[in-house]
Amino acid sequence: MTARRPVVQCFVVLLACVACSPSDAERRSTAANGDSASIAANTARATVTADSVARETRLSRLRTLQPTVDDLAARDSLDLRVEVDITARRVRVLDAFSDTLAQYGIAVGSKEWPTRPGEWTISQVVLNPEWIPPTDESWAKEEKNSQPGDPDNPLGQAQLVYDLPRSIHGTNAPASIGKAVSHGSIRATNESVLALAELLLRRTGVDRAAEVVQEAQRDRTTKRVIDLPQLVPIRVY
Repeated sequence: MTARRPVVQCFVVLLACVACSPSDAERRSTAANGDSASIAANTARATVTADSVARETRLSRLRTLQPTVDDLAARDSLDLRVEVDITARRVRVLDAFSDTLAQYGIAVGSKEWPTRPGEWTISQVVLNPEWIPPTDESWAKEEKNSQPGDPDNPLGQAQLVYDLPRSIHGTNAPASIGKAVSHGSIRATNESVLALAELLLRRTGVDRAAEVVQEAQRDRTTKRVIDLPQLVPIRVY
């Protein structure tokens, strides 16, 4: 019995080693789990990449001012806004990502008649506006009405209405841009205010925005009032 013990002990050790070694099934299971984890990781990376590409594509459309039908359908979430920097004498239009879609130099109110800071909404675009002097303003008591298309019309060729009588409007004095000389309104060149008007019309969902502006330019004596389908926030600071 004593001579057989080493053989028995070796046999027991062999069985223990076999028990400790992974089976083919276990090895296949481990490999499969590793493949699944790898696939999941690759899928997650692909999803992130796809999301990034989609966002960049959307940003590109917004920057080039060519929204798709889906963009227009979701325009309430675009968060278009206008910001007027009185000190810098600049007006900017921003999108949902705070990207600047357009910016232009402006003239602002004088020390005696400063541009009022605050927050409002732009509700209306007027092409070929008529100017009616505000009767409650002392500086305007001797002024006369100016009809649409009049070269002396101080509102120029377009007006963005947010807090009448104050507004963003064109001008018959383009040399005033960059200065503090107005009676509280915000002036831009006629080219700039027309571009702003078309941008707001287009981005808020007005059909044929470019054509509407072009038609108004062909007939300068006809006033056109367009209510924006979506109010555009404006901050003057």
